[in-house]
Amino acid sequence: MDSGIGLLAAATAVRRLRPDADLVLSSDPASMPWGPRTPQDVTGLALAVARAAAAHRPDALIVACNTASVHALPALRAELEPTLPVIGTVPAIKPAAAGGGPVAIWATPATTGSPYQRGLIRDFAGSVAVTEVPCPGLADAVQNADMAAIDRTVAAAAALTPPDVRAVVLGCTHYELVAERIRAAVQQPGRPPVALHGSAGAVAAQALRRIGAEPAPSAEPATSLTVLLGGHDAQLPEAALTYAEGLLLSAVSPAR
Repeated sequence: MDSGIGLLAAATAVRRLRPDADLVLSSDPASMPWGPRTPQDVTGLALAVARAAAAHRPDALIVACNTASVHALPALRAELEPTLPVIGTVPAIKPAAAGGGPVAIWATPATTGSPYQRGLIRDFAGSVAVTEVPCPGLADAVQNADMAAIDRTVAAAAALTPPDVRAVVLGCTHYELVAERIRAAVQQPGRPPVALHGSAGAVAAQALRRIGAEPAPSAEPATSLTVLLGGHDAQLPEAALTYAEGLLLSAVSPAR
């Protein structure tokens, strides 16, 4: 579940680990953006999206949204667990800082500077230099596959990113869909490659662990991909097919 197509990255990561997994993708793009909303509003929206997914009786629910994980995870777990394990998304600050820094964290303006993110920096970044970079409008540009807007917002965030950073944390799941554009924008000539750290792979692996499933990348592909928009059966949004992750999901499983 996510507000929009940011969930494609986590869904693709699950698909790669377990091609035989049937997937339910639940979102509510009509209510985007969630970042500027109050925590109470985010919680209400996240619960509605989660309930739509839970009605399909999945084995686990991945909250593939940083904003929902920050504000709604306790409410989601209180309502759905232990029957349905709920796995939240945490920015990959710890592995990014393990490289020695400096590190930049790209996130929505609501998450940038938040007590939640500052706590993660304090707990996991240690003495590494960390720059928090707000990215206003980037999630919406990705959601709408507006490449011109993506380029503008990525360039604006890159201008706020110190030129010596060695790692960039993608603190919004939407950003993982345009990771290579971000890498190109922050990479400085003559410097070592900048490492990008998303959360999709770790979240997918944690979901399998929670249900006691082992990775099986060579398993026979599943035949079910259920797409829910605002709680109603739908197809993958056309914008989703702009990205490699959306194409992979649509090619492996028929969307319905």
